[in-house]
Amino acid sequence: MGRTSTARERLVEATGELMGSRGYAALGVAEICARAEVKKGSFYYFFESKQALTVEVVNAYWDAQRARWTAALSADAPALDRLRDVLAGPAAVQRSAKEGSGNVVGCLLGNLALELSTQEPDVRARLDGIFDEQTALIEGVLAEAAAEGAIPADRTGTGPARAVIAQLEGLVLLAKLKNDLAVLDGLWPQVRMLLGAV
Repeated sequence: MGRTSTARERLVEATGELMGSRGYAALGVAEICARAEVKKGSFYYFFESKQALTVEVVNAYWDAQRARWTAALSADAPALDRLRDVLAGPAAVQRSAKEGSGNVVGCLLGNLALELSTQEPDVRARLDGIFDEQTALIEGVLAEAAAEGAIPADRTGTGPARAVIAQLEGLVLLAKLKNDLAVLDGLWPQVRMLLGAV
């Protein structure tokens, strides 16, 4: 029986770590392979390009986030409490990252969306799909909040849901720029205000 290789998983994990601190453009295949302890030839066995690998990194990142989002959104609690818990997750990730590295690293999805806004169409398309999925998840919980009387009915739908995502991503971006987690303290009060929460 042959040995099971973990090379593919190591490449994805190493790339996620490196992109989190360095971004996309500054990262080369040789450096990724060195970090993952994988030969360059093996890289091209698993991935046809850095762009293809990045799509897998984005998928892995969102898979982990989606699991936290869906767990929070399916809890037995009022809709706004569930939304607050969803938004608290990314803030906790940023706090943990700062404890480890001394820096607010930002959201990998947001970082890549900014960096690759005019290039790498496959990565951009995947990011766009993820932000649409996040918007749909938030849209669902806003509809529940309105049904519970916690927010006005006109604060539901795609527009307000997208505004919540924008508030989250925008404050994470500012926290990264300032390297100051205190920026995130205003997230929930500002989302409540945005939604006209009772």
